[in-house]
Amino acid sequence: MPIHYPLFYTFHFYFFGVVALASAVTFVTRKSPVAAALWLVNTMFCLAALYVLLDAQFIGIIQILVYAGAIMVVFLFVVMLLNLGHPSEIADARGLWPKLLAGAVGLAMLAELMAIGRSKLPEALVLPPEFGARQVAERGAVATVAAPLFNEYLLAFEVTSILLLAAIVGAVVIGKRRDVHAG
Repeated sequence: MPIHYPLFYTFHFYFFGVVALASAVTFVTRKSPVAAALWLVNTMFCLAALYVLLDAQFIGIIQILVYAGAIMVVFLFVVMLLNLGHPSEIADARGLWPKLLAGAVGLAMLAELMAIGRSKLPEALVLPPEFGARQVAERGAVATVAAPLFNEYLLAFEVTSILLLAAIVGAVVIGKRRDVHAG
């Protein structure tokens, strides 16, 4: 049975959008910082899937590598450095039903990713030139994204990196101060 592409992409767009919103709400409502960080990773993966569905594969991969990968590792490093509690207190999923539900959601998302990977983008869904597709075809995806980032938005890019560095240094100082008071 052939896949009806507009319906296929519309369904997946709304699916990943709803999962991203639900994950973001769950991220904000968690008591455990580790569980909250993992829900944020799920949100980042859903956003990456939305970028891929919108034919922005480069931005989707950057979303996974930079945000879901590097930034979340830094966040978890800071949370672990602050030593916010015993591991038994960190777990949000207590009991059998939450674990079964998490496994089912994981399998469903794996099936979604496999279905998207096997499908081909029809010509009707390719972005018109006014959305930057012509620039991407002429200069490549990396140059199209990197040129404004390192020209018009260089100050914002550098300020963001300094803020992240200050947050890490602050977490180390708080962690050291807690060690001095404990010993």
